[in-house]
Amino acid sequence: MTDTSRRPWTQNRRFEFIEWKLFWEGALNRSDLEGAFEISTPQASMDLRRYREVAGNNIEYSLTEKTYLPSARLKPKFLRLSADRLLLQLRAWLIGALPREDIWFKTMPPVDMAPDIGRNVDPECLRRLFQAIRLREAIDIRYQSLTNTRWRRIAPHALAFDGHRWHVRAWAVDREDFRDFVISRIDDIGSSEPADFDPEDDRVWNTKATMTICPHPELNDEQAESIKRDFNMTDGVKHVDVRLSMAYYFIMRMNLDLDNLPPARAQIRLQNRDEIEKAIEAAKIETRQRIEVRRAALIEKANQFPES
Repeated sequence: MTDTSRRPWTQNRRFEFIEWKLFWEGALNRSDLEGAFEISTPQASMDLRRYREVAGNNIEYSLTEKTYLPSARLKPKFLRLSADRLLLQLRAWLIGALPREDIWFKTMPPVDMAPDIGRNVDPECLRRLFQAIRLREAIDIRYQSLTNTRWRRIAPHALAFDGHRWHVRAWAVDREDFRDFVISRIDDIGSSEPADFDPEDDRVWNTKATMTICPHPELNDEQAESIKRDFNMTDGVKHVDVRLSMAYYFIMRMNLDLDNLPPARAQIRLQNRDEIEKAIEAAKIETRQRIEVRRAALIEKANQFPES
């Protein structure tokens, strides 16, 4: 990447657009710049001239096609190449989270996705959760679990996505521990008050571990090589960093808890599952210990300064 700090952000953005079109679409016209950024023809011409001054080896003009083409030596200086980023943008466009103009294809390639049954999250509910996190408040929620519906008081301190649903990580006042609550199951939110808890005590949330993923041991060599490439493994393994509070969801989503799945269906195996489970239990114990210390300190303080 080249030094972009000496140019206006808007020009760097247009230079990024030029490289995006060259790399992903294989062609660029001056009118592409004009349309995408609502700039004049002279400005678009100036951008192309300046781009060729700083990265001339990346771009060539075809007199026969009357368009700019990527050179064989194309090496982007302003565009951070990422297939994951583009595919995420396409997915976001498919679900309506990203407008069409934010994806720079002149003609969108045929693309679709398997239906995703989204959970309904009420905007007002989410706003109150953000407020509670920001102000460190405890709020009353009416929560619909699979067993009952009742009012509970929680003190949120983080949000988490498990791959399918959004959760709020919170101090459960009635249980005196930290738990996950599915946001779409919050039916109503009541009053709030300042909360007396420390998010640092939630060691299951604050502690990270590394999962070691490998091809299922019962795959044949050809199948195993396919899985290694699919997951971009190095030396036959993929290391995945995860918060301990999210490890359970990852294991469930990737079917790593189902030992009886056919190898071709399972595809991968968690090598250090016992290690992860022990780390989760140790973090839970540490959390309880910290809570007990905090509770004892509050009791001691209350005894020293009794209410008159």
